[in-house]
Amino acid sequence: MLASAPSPYQGEGRGEVGSCNESRRLTQHYSKQSELAKRRSLRRQATDAERTLWEALRAGQLGVRFRRQYSVDAFVLDFYAPQCKLAVEVDGDSHFTSEALHYDEQRARHLGTFGIEVVRVTNADVAENLDGVLQAVAQAIRRRTSP
Repeated sequence: MLASAPSPYQGEGRGEVGSCNESRRLTQHYSKQSELAKRRSLRRQATDAERTLWEALRAGQLGVRFRRQYSVDAFVLDFYAPQCKLAVEVDGDSHFTSEALHYDEQRARHLGTFGIEVVRVTNADVAENLDGVLQAVAQAIRRRTSP
């Protein structure tokens, strides 16, 4: 029986993955199957602000591709651009309690361990100043993609 050489493409199925360990980390932490039902539900129940922002972010309109309701560990991000590891979170009124602010801060710190930056905007920001929101997101993209 002939021994075959390892495939030169092993572990490269998701573009940025360079090794088997990285591939395992992706499936353990990113877009987890265990969060699939939750992500689908959140997509179906999107707020008006989330729908509006999605129309502006989708299809690479800001130069990077965003994914909607993407999971990283136990967290589901409203919008996530894997190319530059940028998350955009749209916050409603429930995010303005001291407990929620503390939770959001811990969540952002945890996501930071993956190299992910979180940009937070409010429902009101999206409704009243969509251009300003898009400028802030575009600025974060430039900051994260500049050499």
